[in-house]
Amino acid sequence: MKKRTARQNLKLKGGLRSLKNGKRNEIYLVLDNIRSMYNVGAMFRTADGARVKKIYLCGITATPPRNKIFKTSLGAVEWVDWEYVSSAKLIVQNLKQKGIQIVCLEQTDESVDFKKANYKAPVAIVVGHELRGVSNDVLALCDLSVEIPMHGRANSLNVATATGIILFEILEKI
Repeated sequence: MKKRTARQNLKLKGGLRSLKNGKRNEIYLVLDNIRSMYNVGAMFRTADGARVKKIYLCGITATPPRNKIFKTSLGAVEWVDWEYVSSAKLIVQNLKQKGIQIVCLEQTDESVDFKKANYKAPVAIVVGHELRGVSNDVLALCDLSVEIPMHGRANSLNVATATGIILFEILEKI
């Protein structure tokens, strides 16, 4: 077995031009007050891998250009469309008006197992602050709340890790 180089992987995907101009999935990502630039960068990198259409950076969420974001994203900030919006509530309302399913990654009394959820494209995934989660005013607007079942002492995963799990589950279902 021999590992492929980055150049070989790129060639398999049709090259840079093909990737830059290629079709993106009807998935949006809303980051509601993410405080860690490393988490933001990791989510850019994962969003690129999942071909997310756009990321909305809201509230206190840091925006590029920042070295910590760029470093963690491995340059994905230049490949994924993004926009800063001061209020996650406003962007969620806007997306909802456009007929986009709003799915919140949050532990609530109505959350369903992320593997059993019924995702419909176009879909927006809302993820929240590392300690406080998704804000209540945004949570109230969501069509569905999903969670990743935890089997150990910890009640949750790192937000960037959880986002990756959800994004790739959605890719399997839409």
